[in-house]
Amino acid sequence: MKNTFKKITLSALAVFAMASCDEQKLTDLNINKNAPTDVDMRYLLAYGQLRVAGSRYESWRTNLIYSSTMIQHNASLQGYWSGDKYYYNAQYSGAYWESHYPNPIKNLTHVVDKTAGDPEMANVHAAAQIMRAFDLHRMTDIYGDIPYTQAGRGLDGDENWFPAYDSQENIYQFLVADIKAARDEFSTSALPLGAQDVLFQGDITKWKKFANSLLMRIAMRMSNVDPATAESVFTEALSNGAIDSNDSNAFMTQVLGNGGDTNYNGTSLVFSNQAGGGGDNNGKVSKTFMDWMNEHNDPRKMIISGGTGNPYDPSTWNTDPDAQKGLPNGYTSVTITSVNPDFTSVHEYSFVNTEILDLDDPTPFISYAETELMKAEAAVKGWISGDAETYFNNGVRAAMASWAAFGVTPPSDEEVDAYLAGLDFAGASNKLEMIGEQYWAATYLNHIEAWCNYRRTGFPALTPTSDPNNMTSGTIPKRLRYYEDEVGSNPASYKAAVDRQGPDLMTTSLWWDVN
Repeated sequence: MKNTFKKITLSALAVFAMASCDEQKLTDLNINKNAPTDVDMRYLLAYGQLRVAGSRYESWRTNLIYSSTMIQHNASLQGYWSGDKYYYNAQYSGAYWESHYPNPIKNLTHVVDKTAGDPEMANVHAAAQIMRAFDLHRMTDIYGDIPYTQAGRGLDGDENWFPAYDSQENIYQFLVADIKAARDEFSTSALPLGAQDVLFQGDITKWKKFANSLLMRIAMRMSNVDPATAESVFTEALSNGAIDSNDSNAFMTQVLGNGGDTNYNGTSLVFSNQAGGGGDNNGKVSKTFMDWMNEHNDPRKMIISGGTGNPYDPSTWNTDPDAQKGLPNGYTSVTITSVNPDFTSVHEYSFVNTEILDLDDPTPFISYAETELMKAEAAVKGWISGDAETYFNNGVRAAMASWAAFGVTPPSDEEVDAYLAGLDFAGASNKLEMIGEQYWAATYLNHIEAWCNYRRTGFPALTPTSDPNNMTSGTIPKRLRYYEDEVGSNPASYKAAVDRQGPDLMTTSLWWDVN
């Protein structure tokens, strides 16, 4: 009887073992043995960089439809160009948030966390940290209080599923600390970034310059609310070496292809006729900007303007500089007749030069021109030694010359000399205004940055538009409203941010905006 029981037991165990073995084999069938178990962090860094440069979706909505028209670089008669007339469009207002949190911020955060503390991966970690900070800096300057500490970490634990919004004041502290730490982490003994670094092709000297110029931008942004800290951050960054030539510009090189790395200003403004959108009714050069260039005999006019006429039909173009005509902001195809009774077609207004909108033109992040103009402002404020006029002239020259990166011939040295002589910065009593105006001109195409600096400085002095359906009581928007999905998907964090910062409206000022 015992032998029989033993045989039955052994047989059962054997069957169970065979079943377990078969079950494991079945489980193993679900594993793709050809799939990589680890992802090259440099690949994710490259992907994150390209996504920070933007997709057509949010580039069109945030950089062009809202920012370029709020700052009166461009204008449009189309109602969906919401920034031109201070309308609220939920999809457009939330587009940057909707696109960047689940894409570049998530990927760059993953790289930062996976490479932290690994000496071999120090360069990858540092570059990812700077790119993450750059994108979150732009995000907070668009919306105000945002998730920073927990951003992109939803897969690390359920405590991050409903991320808290950090106050903008704290975010600025985090930005400075993160960028400084990353800048100082770069090492020639660590794994090289190589060609997968699509921004600087592995040049860590340029990465450090980028980090320092970004710190200077952050310092300037908080200069009206915390001038002591701002001066300290600015001077420390400058002493460590900022962008010092157009060769070091943080311009994302773009290529023609299907890899998501085309220039989305061009996709929106030139190719929207084929891709869907405004076509030849898209954004035009603003009358404000055109008048300013005419007033100062600015040699960039025919770099910015491609002429009047149908941008899709060169036979209609009038490229005579004296014939250029900016489109007033704040009008529709019906109301434009109140200022132009003879209006017949939007083609009588200057369109944006298609030569600076090629799909392989670079996407600007921060430039030598901006760096020198910030130094000019710092000199006027007494933060740094040196001649403010020299910095100002350097900034203007650099801004003019930087258009060569877009495949156009920049103004000649003689033209720039004459332009600077006409400006007479040394003899001017409104030096800060002149710096602000030149910064505005230098950031054409980088319209988000132009809007941010305008809100800080109040320059140039813009006259708001007055469409009767505007949502701001006729004032230039101070922020964009949060992505509407946050109201339902992250209600507690959203409410806490609104309670602290103020109503989720386009008229609510950010922490650093006290103008």
